[in-house]
Amino acid sequence: MERLHRINPFAKRDEHSKNTIITYKILTTLTWLLSVVVSFYYTFNAPDDGSLARRRIWRQNDHYHTAFRMNHIIADIYWLVLFVLQAGYIAHLFSGSVERVNQACSVGSHFIANNLFHFAFVMLFVRSHFIWAEVMIVLNFINLSSLYFRHPGYARFIHQPVVSGPLAWTFVALYWNGAIMVHHPESLVARIFGNIFIWSILVYGLFFIVMYKDYTMGFNLSVLSAAIGVAQFFRQVIAFQWIFAFTIMAVLFIATVVVAVPAATGRDLNIGRARESDAERAPLLSE
Repeated sequence: MERLHRINPFAKRDEHSKNTIITYKILTTLTWLLSVVVSFYYTFNAPDDGSLARRRIWRQNDHYHTAFRMNHIIADIYWLVLFVLQAGYIAHLFSGSVERVNQACSVGSHFIANNLFHFAFVMLFVRSHFIWAEVMIVLNFINLSSLYFRHPGYARFIHQPVVSGPLAWTFVALYWNGAIMVHHPESLVARIFGNIFIWSILVYGLFFIVMYKDYTMGFNLSVLSAAIGVAQFFRQVIAFQWIFAFTIMAVLFIATVVVAVPAATGRDLNIGRARESDAERAPLLSE
């Protein structure tokens, strides 16, 4: 068991060897660049290979009028900010602080896996391989969920760009790509299911806000709900979906403020759980 723990790249460790740190620096940087380059490239260009319909990322989004279609401007801003924050996380791998380097390395394997899954998703999505794209999202959701619950106690410079930002997107993308995968635009059943499943975003966000006081998840999901709401409003004014999306956005944003303001002012709200003496129960430690 000890040998398996030693060779398992996802095992939790407090310290890392010099060679391991160098490996993380190289792989983290390269996979992040791969994720960024492919995202930017296919935002502006369609692939020229493949047997199915080939479209740019947001052209695919706009081509299918599903219940989870997003506004590409808001989604682009979300990803641009996320990529910048991830660059800040990578910079900490080169920090002079041993503690920060070890913390950054501890989530490095999951971050590398996230970058590779995102790369595979984009490559499949723009080529209309939506079933396989959904498989990549599901696998990444498992990867990021494991990261969240196994490594909950890191500072904001790790938590937002590596954990909550990608996890919030991946959860919403399960429905976004899934709705395209089973696309039935004129189906009453599809619209009803869309009206129902959108509320899972609220439930998911409130779970992290109430149980973990994680205001970053609440904020991330409120932004993505806004992206859905804006797109659905311009698609069909007389409809429930955009009303539900904006309601979810508002509730999550208010819940986020309720938790974030006391945290910023040094006051602690006990929402739905007793205080934990173990710091690892809190996902947002002070830097």
